[in-house]
Amino acid sequence: MRKLFLISCLIGLLPILLVAQNEKKKVMVMDIKAEIDPRVSRYVKLALANAEKINADYIIIDMDTFGGALADAKEIVDMLMDEKRPLWVFVNADAASAGALISIACDSIYMSPGATIGAATVVNGTGEAAPDKYQSYMRSIMRSTAEENGRDPRIAEGMVDENIVIDSLKQAGKVITFTTNEAIENGYCEAKVESIEEILKRNKVVSYEMIKFDLGVSEKIIAIFLNPFISGILILVILGGIYFELQTPGVGFPLFAAITALVLYLVPYYLTGLAEYWEIIALFTGIVLLIVEIFVLPGFGIAGVAGITLTLVSLVLIMLNNDFFNFEFVPLGDIIVATFATVGGLVGGILLLFFGGARITKTKAFQRIALTDTQEKSQGYTVNTLSDTLIAKKGSAYTVLRPGGKVMIDDEIYDAFTRGDYVEKGEPIEVIGNEGITLKVKRIG
Repeated sequence: MRKLFLISCLIGLLPILLVAQNEKKKVMVMDIKAEIDPRVSRYVKLALANAEKINADYIIIDMDTFGGALADAKEIVDMLMDEKRPLWVFVNADAASAGALISIACDSIYMSPGATIGAATVVNGTGEAAPDKYQSYMRSIMRSTAEENGRDPRIAEGMVDENIVIDSLKQAGKVITFTTNEAIENGYCEAKVESIEEILKRNKVVSYEMIKFDLGVSEKIIAIFLNPFISGILILVILGGIYFELQTPGVGFPLFAAITALVLYLVPYYLTGLAEYWEIIALFTGIVLLIVEIFVLPGFGIAGVAGITLTLVSLVLIMLNNDFFNFEFVPLGDIIVATFATVGGLVGGILLLFFGGARITKTKAFQRIALTDTQEKSQGYTVNTLSDTLIAKKGSAYTVLRPGGKVMIDDEIYDAFTRGDYVEKGEPIEVIGNEGITLKVKRIG
């Protein structure tokens, strides 16, 4: 009876054992095949979140990069070091500079024939070696990361510092860059492989489902708006929308277009870590100063100049991966492109206003959203006009006149304007004429 009981239990467990045996492991593959910057850092963050979501068993990085920003590489390394799943990297071409650091942060390194890893000297935006304080920081990160994953820390430092000497391996004056075979010999590569499938085979992962992580539709749209050319167009729309809203107050659509363009400009750069809080605050401060200059203060002075300067500078800075005006590690090409995109959008906006403004207001599309009809006298429309008896009357400015505003005469309030003079609230005025229902006044006293 006992044997029959054991046999029945085994038969009952057999389907469960077969399902467990046939259950496929989930292998998530993510690419690092671009310059390391805030966009790549965000991509890695999203990829690791996806690995958690799908409950991946293994994570493999498909690597081919010449490096990039140290700060973003450090963020990626911190995320990878916190990852509990087996994490392997396949260097299928190059893992240079920041790419070498990221590779060392992985549990295992596999390289294709002809691949290289190393050359992690920190360079500035012009490609020259950065000051020693940055090299020292990079050496410490490389050393600690290598130690954490059981690799020789002196070799990791030798990938950064050309002055380090390692017997029979490295002489002074050069940094370490390993080929695949050299990396295997010195413990910086587990094996030479031709593909990711070969990595899985070596680790005895037989039954698996390979899942390639790709950005979602929303993230791809964000990537489109990070293009400097698109940013320039958005700047043009922002300027054009504000202008046409001022020309036709109450329409709403131009202002809506300007706000939409501003959101599409700011959000992608903010999500990727390029737009810092202080840069966004500077942008809105510049816009507020311009509004104050136009609607509050007379003429064009300090507020206007400061507003234009803050607005333009912040628009450029938002596109750059600078550290509070520190451009040491920002490539010169990025600075030029961002500047041209901003200035191009500004110039395009000015040209649109001067040469296209009148034409746009006459288009059928604009006339559908704006009131452009005139109310002619022949059609029965009339307007009340002010009596000439008010001419030479004296009163005071009820509001600031710049040059339009309101005045008070004999306890009555009238719309009024000056010949261009600025009149403070409460100053005495005299009526010198009228146009329809608006008085023409001058300051007296």
